[in-house]
Amino acid sequence: MTMHAPVSFGAGGGEPYARALRTDGHLRLTDPDRPDAVTTMDVGRWSAAADRVDRSLLDDVDGGVIDIGCGPGRMLVAARSRGIPALGVDVSAEAVAIAQRAGGTALQGSVFDAVPDEGHWDTALVIDGNIGIGGDPTALLVRCREIVRAGGRIIVETNPETAADRVYTARVVDADGNESAGFPWAEVGLDALHRHAADAGLVARQSWTAEGRNFCELLA
Repeated sequence: MTMHAPVSFGAGGGEPYARALRTDGHLRLTDPDRPDAVTTMDVGRWSAAADRVDRSLLDDVDGGVIDIGCGPGRMLVAARSRGIPALGVDVSAEAVAIAQRAGGTALQGSVFDAVPDEGHWDTALVIDGNIGIGGDPTALLVRCREIVRAGGRIIVETNPETAADRVYTARVVDADGNESAGFPWAEVGLDALHRHAADAGLVARQSWTAEGRNFCELLA
């Protein structure tokens, strides 16, 4: 029997994620089992410069930063402007190319594969919904714990619905109706994140809301 790797975020069906990155467009994240539960993603915001809230995530950094699912690299550019070593990891070749053109250091691949300087990063960023990567939040957090140093930090952006804890096969649809193949994804609110973090051997230090976005700091 031939085994196939799961499809990456927004791939297949005309590569709607890559197309949206090139046009700064919008994407819709859909769940076939919940047709009314559609999440709109503003790819233009990911491609723009880091805003005040983004930059605030770098305020307490004490070493290198690794951005899990870095997209077009706004956090890498923001870190570089402060003299902070930073690496981005993303499965999308288009996103990595854009990040590199912007001056960021990024590599194409999965966070579940080996990354440079494992065990030595000060801070891992898991923002813009990227706690959903792989459809297994606990496994992702275990992986982040392996990547950061002892006592390192993992900053997670959580779903605004605090009780959200869903794993499903998602699809991405762009403005022209191009639909990706299905891929595993998760939505995690703060309450569920605390449970997943404990299962991953992490300690929740603090949580906060800034301009409608929700974050939690976990310690390895």
